[in-house]
Amino acid sequence: MGPEPVSATPIGSTRVSSAPVGSMSPPRDSVPPYDEGQEPEGYTPTQRDLPVIKRGDTLQAPVAPAPAVAAREPEGLGPLFVVGDVHGYLDELIAALHAKGLIDADGNWSAGNARLWFLGDFTDRGPDGIGVIDLVMRLSAEAAAAGGYCKALMGNHELLLIGARRFGDTPVNSGAGTATFQAAWLLNGGQKADMDRLQDHHLQWMSRLDAMEHEDDHLLVHSDTTAYLDYGDSIEAVNDTVRETLTRNDADECWDLFRKFTKRFAFRDESGPRAARELLSVYGGSRIVHGHSPIPYLLGEVGSEDGDDSQGPVVDGPHVYADGLAIAMDGGVTMAGKLLVQQLPLND
Repeated sequence: MGPEPVSATPIGSTRVSSAPVGSMSPPRDSVPPYDEGQEPEGYTPTQRDLPVIKRGDTLQAPVAPAPAVAAREPEGLGPLFVVGDVHGYLDELIAALHAKGLIDADGNWSAGNARLWFLGDFTDRGPDGIGVIDLVMRLSAEAAAAGGYCKALMGNHELLLIGARRFGDTPVNSGAGTATFQAAWLLNGGQKADMDRLQDHHLQWMSRLDAMEHEDDHLLVHSDTTAYLDYGDSIEAVNDTVRETLTRNDADECWDLFRKFTKRFAFRDESGPRAARELLSVYGGSRIVHGHSPIPYLLGEVGSEDGDDSQGPVVDGPHVYADGLAIAMDGGVTMAGKLLVQQLPLND
C-alpha cells in the first residue's frame, strides 16, 4: 500500500461518557488523522478545522466470516480476552471488565485462569491514564496468583509518554522540521494530571512491554501497520529491538520508533489482505488483532462539523475485515464510541 500516516496526529474527537458524572473530566476536542499519503514524514502541526466524527445514528460494525481458528485453550489456561485502546477512561474500563466477568464489583480479578491482553494506549485524552496503568499492573499480579494472566502490549501513546518525560522539549529529527516529544504529547491529548502522577515504576513497566505477541493463533499488535517488519523477522526479535531502543535513551531513535508506531490503515482497502498475509507469514498466526485506528475511521464513517448536535456513530463490537484476516479493537472510546473487551476466537 502507499505511505501511511506517520505524524503525531490525534485521532479522537468529542465523546459522550456513560460513566458517573463526578468521575469524568470534561470532553476534549480533537481531530481525525490525516488522509493517507498526504502528510510529510515525521511530526507536523495539526489543523483545527478538520472533519470530526458526527453524532448521529448508531453504527454496527460489519463482521466478515472468520477463518477457522482453534478454539481449544492451552492446557491449564482459561479463555482468552483482548482489550482495545483505553486512553485514560478508567471508569469505562472497569465497567467493561466487570461486564465480562473478569473483575468483581470491587475491581479485583475474578476470572481464575483466564488470559487477558491489553493492546496498548492506556493514557492521553481521558481523565485517568495513570489510574488505568495502576489497575492493569495490579490485575497482572492478581491474575497470576489465580493461575491466569493479564498482560499488555506497547502502544504509540506509551512511547509518547515515555518520550515526553525523558526528552521533554529536546528537538528531534522528524524529517519535516523541528519536533519535540513534549509538543507531540500535548497535541495528542497529553494530560497534565498523568504527567504529575507518573512515577519511575510506571515508566519501567511501560518500557518493558512487548510490541507484539502470539496467542491461540492470533497475532496481537497495537498498530495496524506493517512497520513491525522494520524491527525483526520474529516476534522475539521485534520485542528485543524495541526494548533495546528504549534502553539506549536516544531521542531520535525513540522518535523514529514512535513515528512508525503511529502508522495505520495497512490492512484497509484493496491491498489490506496482502499486507495482513505478509505480517502473518513472518510472525505466525491466522488473524491479526489490533487497536490504534478507531473503527469509525476504518469504516470511513467521518462527517464534517455543520452544527448538527445529533449523536455520532457508535461502534458496539470489533470490526473484522481484510478478508477476515484482521480484527480491529479500538471502538473509539474517545469519540462517543465504546471501550471494547472481546473474548477470542471471535464467533461470527
